[in-house]
Amino acid sequence: MGPGPFPGRPRVSRGDVRAAILRLLAEEPMHGYQIMSELSARTDGMWQPSPGSIYPTLNQLEDEDLVRAEERDGKKVYALTDQGLEKVASSEEEAPWDRFASPYASGLMALRDAGFQLGAAVMQVARAGSDDQAARAREILDEAKRRIYEILAGEDTTG
Repeated sequence: MGPGPFPGRPRVSRGDVRAAILRLLAEEPMHGYQIMSELSARTDGMWQPSPGSIYPTLNQLEDEDLVRAEERDGKKVYALTDQGLEKVASSEEEAPWDRFASPYASGLMALRDAGFQLGAAVMQVARAGSDDQAARAREILDEAKRRIYEILAGEDTTG
């Protein structure tokens, strides 16, 4: 991507808007204004997407069956379809908002995003997996949780 019009400020492409919307909707269903607000908040106001970039992208993602919209309290709320969840879970790209963060914050964002990708994979097993696959996934998650707590405790988890 290269720098945008301001030094140190990444340029945002249409592909970034797509990726950002999919990542946000993997966390929870949102309406367009929430998406715009969340992107602005995650970049400390450095990325302030316009309705002209968010809503056409949401419509395109809906046409591609990656998101679905439903009316809630008079607002159109978007959520990922199973196909959208698969797309997010299989993506290895960094979240577009990570490029706006400091090196320290981007490390935390990478950890958080890894957690969200794991959550999306778990949801896919929950929706489409067999009982045996769900049981195996639970075992893996239990082991991962144990090992993460060992990291916090300063224990060696390599063995």
